Parts: sequence; C-alpha cells; structure tokens
Amino acid sequence: MSTTAELLTGAAELYPGEVVTEAHVRHLELPKGAGRFALITLDNGLDHTKPTTFGPRSLANLDAALDRVQEEAAAGTIVGAGLTGKPFVFAVGADLKGVGLLGRHQDALAVGTGGHEVFKRLADLGVPTFAYYNGAAMGGGVEVGLHCTYRTVSRAVPAFSLPEVFLGLVPGWGGCALLPNLVGADRAVTVIIENALNQNRQLKGAQIFELGIADALFDGADFLERSLVWTAEVLRGERTVQRAEVDRGEAWDRAVARGRALADAKVHGAAPAAYRALDLIAAARSGDLQAVFDAEDTALADLVMGGELRAGLYAFDLVQRRAKRPVGAPDKGLARPVTKVGVVGAGLMASQLALLFVRRLEVPVVLTDVDQERVDKGVGYVHAEIERLLGKGRIDQDRANRLKGLVTGVLDKAEGFADADFVIEAVFEEIEVKQRVFAEVEAVVPAHAILATNTSSLSVTEMAAELKHPERVVGFHFFNPVAVLPLLEVVRGERTDDTALATAFAVAKQLKKTAVLVKDAPAFVVNRILTRFMGEVQNVIDEGTPVEVAERAVQPLGLPMSPLVLLELVGPAIGLHVSETLHRAFPDRFRVSPNLAAVVRAGKRGFYAYDSGRPELDPEVAALLVQGDTVRTEEQARARVLDAVAEEIGLMLDEGVVAEAQDVDLCLITGAGWPFHLGGITPYLDREGISERVNGRRFLAPGLASVPV
Repeated sequence: MSTTAELLTGAAELYPGEVVTEAHVRHLELPKGAGRFALITLDNGLDHTKPTTFGPRSLANLDAALDRVQEEAAAGTIVGAGLTGKPFVFAVGADLKGVGLLGRHQDALAVGTGGHEVFKRLADLGVPTFAYYNGAAMGGGVEVGLHCTYRTVSRAVPAFSLPEVFLGLVPGWGGCALLPNLVGADRAVTVIIENALNQNRQLKGAQIFELGIADALFDGADFLERSLVWTAEVLRGERTVQRAEVDRGEAWDRAVARGRALADAKVHGAAPAAYRALDLIAAARSGDLQAVFDAEDTALADLVMGGELRAGLYAFDLVQRRAKRPVGAPDKGLARPVTKVGVVGAGLMASQLALLFVRRLEVPVVLTDVDQERVDKGVGYVHAEIERLLGKGRIDQDRANRLKGLVTGVLDKAEGFADADFVIEAVFEEIEVKQRVFAEVEAVVPAHAILATNTSSLSVTEMAAELKHPERVVGFHFFNPVAVLPLLEVVRGERTDDTALATAFAVAKQLKKTAVLVKDAPAFVVNRILTRFMGEVQNVIDEGTPVEVAERAVQPLGLPMSPLVLLELVGPAIGLHVSETLHRAFPDRFRVSPNLAAVVRAGKRGFYAYDSGRPELDPEVAALLVQGDTVRTEEQARARVLDAVAEEIGLMLDEGVVAEAQDVDLCLITGAGWPFHLGGITPYLDREGISERVNGRRFLAPGLASVPV
C-alpha cells in the first residue's frame, strides 16, 4: 500500500457516513486518429442533482484509478487522460460533514495532505491531462481540475466557485497555489476572496473561460464530444493553447493589497480565513508550488480546528437543510391552493411583494390603495421591474407580457378580492389601521381565503381579534429588500389554525423563501434581536461614549454593516417605532433613545453624511445629540451589547418564540445577512463564554458548532 493510500485509509475512519465517490475509468479512441485516451468519470451513484464530494474513501478511489492510468501512461498505451463528472455535476469539493467531525489537528492535516497527494498525480502522469468542467464545480472540484494540464468548460455550468473563505477555510488542495499562477494574482483574489466574501458569488461557464481558468468553452448539449475533438487537436499539435503571461511584479503585490482591503471591509479582521488565503496567494508568487501546497496543508488544519470554520459549517447546514424542512410546520397536505393574490397597499413594500408573488406564483395579483394615483404608481412599479428583467435577459418577451398582464390595480376591494385565495396587507404599521383593513378584507373575500400581514412588530393575535374568522390570519413577515433577503417569518397567532399555517408555508416555498415558524411575540425574531443590539449601542452613545467608539466596538463581529449604517438602511423612523413597540412590551430592557427620537423629529435619514465619500457623523445630527458623561471603551461597549443580545435570545427561547437556538441563527443569517463565520450569533456567544456568563448555559450542544469534545 502506498503512503497516500495508508494516509487515506486512516482518515476514512474519521468520516462515518461519507457518500463515496467512485472514479470510473473507460478508454476511447480520440477523433482524428489522435490515439487511445483514458477518461475518468467522478460519480457518487446518486441522482444527477446530488453533488459529488471528496472524502478519504472518495480520494482513495481516485487514487486507485490514477494508479491504473499511470501504468498505462508508462507503458505508452494511452496518449492522455481526462477527468469529468456525472451529468450536470463535476464535483463540489470536500465532504463538509466529515470535516466537521475532525477533532485533532493531525487528523485535519492528514486530510489536507491526502487531497494534495492525490490531486498532484494529475500533473505527474507523464501524459497531458484534461479537466472537463461539465457541471457545477466548487472547492476541491475546482482544484482537482487546476492540477490538470488543460481545462474546458461547459457554457451551461451554473455554479463554479472556491467558497472556502466564505465558510472559514482556505482553498487547501492547491487553489491558493495554482490559480494565481494560472490567471494572475488579481483574478485569483477575485475568485478566492472577493466572490467568497460576497455571499459566495458563483461564476457561470462563460465567466470561467473569460477569466482564463478554462482554455476552451463549449455549449452544454454536446460538451464532452466537442471537448474530446478539441483534446485531439491539442494532442496532435493542430491547436496551441495560448495563455496570458502572469505578472509577478508589482501587480501581484497590488492584488494582495486589494484582497486585504476587501477582507477588512467585510470582516474587519474578525475571521482569519481570508487573511490566511491572502498569505498563501502572496507566497505563490515565487512559483514554488510544493512550498505553497505544504503551507495550504497547515493553514487548512489550523482553520479546521478553529471556531469560525465550525460556525461556518453549522451555518451552511442551517441554510442547506434546516431551511428546507421548517420545524413545526403543519402537514403540507392541509395547504389550500392559491390561484389569485390580493395586496393591500401599493407603496414600495407592497409593490415589491406584488412583484415577488407574480414572478414566483404566476397567478393574478391585484393591488389596492386609498386613491387611484397610488394604485397606478404601484402597478407601474411592478411593470417597470418586469421590463428591467426583460432588458437584462432574465425573462423573454412572452413571459414579460404574461406577467404584466397578471398584475392589476383597483380601488374597490370587493371588486379585486372577491375570488382571491390569499390576501396580504402591507399598510401603515399601526394596529388600528391594520385591524380596519382586515375587517374590510374579511367582508369581501371567500370563506377559504387566507389573510396575511407583513407586520414587522405588531401582534397578529390582536390584529385578528375582532374578525369573525381569526383562525385564517397569519403573520407573513418579509425583509427588505424583498428580492434579496431569503427569510420569511411565518407567525402563528393564538387562533391561527393549521390550514392557514400550512398554506402560508406552501406559499413561502413557492416564493423560494426560507420560512421559519415564529410565535406571536413582539417584533418576532430578527427585529427583536436587532433592536436590542442597536438599542444597546444607542444607549452607550446616549450615556456619553463617542459615536465612533460605539460603532468600532462591534467591528470584531465582522457584521455586514455597522449598527448606525443599518439604522439608516432600515430608516430611523421605523427603528424608533419598533423600539417604542418593544419598550411597551419590555420596558425594563428596551429603552427609547431620546437622541434617536430627536433625529427622527428633525427628519434626518440617518446619523451620517457622505459628502467626503465615506460615512462621517452629520454635523446637524451631532448638534442634536445630548450625551451623559459615562464614556466606555470599545471593549466595555462590546461586552455591554453582547451581554444584552445573549440575554434577549435566552429569554426568547424560554418564551418559545422559536423552537431552538438554530432558528435564531437561521433568521439572522437569512434575514439580516449576519455572517457565516459567526454561525448567526449563538455559536459566537458560546465560544466567547458570553452565553454561560449571562444565562448560565450554552445555547448549543458542544460539537454542534464547535470542535468535538
């Protein structure tokens, strides 16, 4: 048994439940008499939608296939070898479930080294090797192809990325060494750092070719056939592959510096993965691949044993698994069909909802409002957005015409909603207004219609209290911008029945939203946590801490934006309204900031001005601030804020607002964009000891988002 085989055999014991990828070798005669060729196909035996991954057993299978191919290359019976995947899927990297089970640094190091030793063989077979990216490729799936001599890509590839930094790792099987040496440091920084930190942005087939990662681009219908013809031409010397020369001078340094600026802007030094990856890219400038491979192994092992990676894997599992199986959702068989949707309101939020419903459900959508001008404006917004989608090539003319035809507006609710199955309101956030709207809607809709509210903080139970059928009222809270943020808080009022709830979850699935069941409690989940979070930041400012100190205090969390920038995005008036709602419910924990109230009264859109091109405290806002004389350090302010968040989450779980801490994290990730490296928030609070200090217990079981014990 070879050293690599021994390494992988030992590591396999650490990966229970690995979905094993086979590496099938078949031989074919290349076109134009180019000779006999060995083609290796990666296939996990599952249906075409299930990703092919690499764990120790899978790597061992590829290693065994390469043994056979290498023998044939040495004997001169083949002229080259290729690597491809099953239909629609090339390979999507390491088996993440197994990575999360590694408990020792040496085990993590063994997996990194094993992957390198197998993949490197593709460059050392003695004959040219070709990677045919026929479908989705991520992480190790990209890296295995980088070890080949040449690469082709299908125009139909839907997703291609090196997502490791997004999860808290580095591309550790050759990506940091090989990619910059192939396409230059700047393009490598784009793929490894920039795309990963932008919510794991994916590349399409044409982009892969344009970046120089692939040497040829072919249509998906006959991709492999055309790739083999191209391969024959290369092997016969009829085609020469031209690649741009890599600039190893100052351009390399500028690229790494750009990457560091991107990392600073996104994670503020809070997560190490991006910086470790940039160190590796910087080292790759020397061209000493083996030295960088060794450094990749060490970086990978260090990060696998770190908290950010465990939190990242936990977060990945939340959005890939828990999000698709909402905890507490009723039997989907109870859901009623929705063939027409009514939207009460025609403002920006209501118009965004109308656009989403018509795009996803493709049923008639009717908007109403208090006057014709507002109705026309709302319908006009939806039509204009459909035209924008047409202009971008996202939909064709026929679909655009059909969608626009489905969206109409009326003043008379009886006329518009008489045959609606699902009506959602998005009107002014006052309980009396919403009660009146629902009373009007109930009087004209069919008996089976579901009534949904997009309230961000008000009681669904109170909203439905005076209705004849309160059981059909459900909270359906979207997050702004509606088209971007996946979360949908589905709120069960005290009298909401299973049919209404099941229909809400069914509609959420059609809308492609992440639905989380939430108890009818003030501000539900995301707004309650964010209001406590931002409220404590505001409190330390009101008490005397300078604004810039309070803002910097939470930078180590690596949040997508600072608290006051987030307040500006939400709108100070809305932030004030939610804080007032929560103050009425929990006056001992939620204080209404007089400074925030003053900013709202002055009509300011936020605390900052941007005249210099970057956020600076608006002088007019500074003149409004009335502060005490208690000045806190960044560390003191951060502890104050995080203790408050930990307390609030503990109380929410005690109240049963959601089923488990995992739902809190899923809500923050998908509704507020909190980063994967935090795992939402509870893994971070556990890791820093805040949960136990404040609540006397951890939120999560040891090993769930941390190193196994």
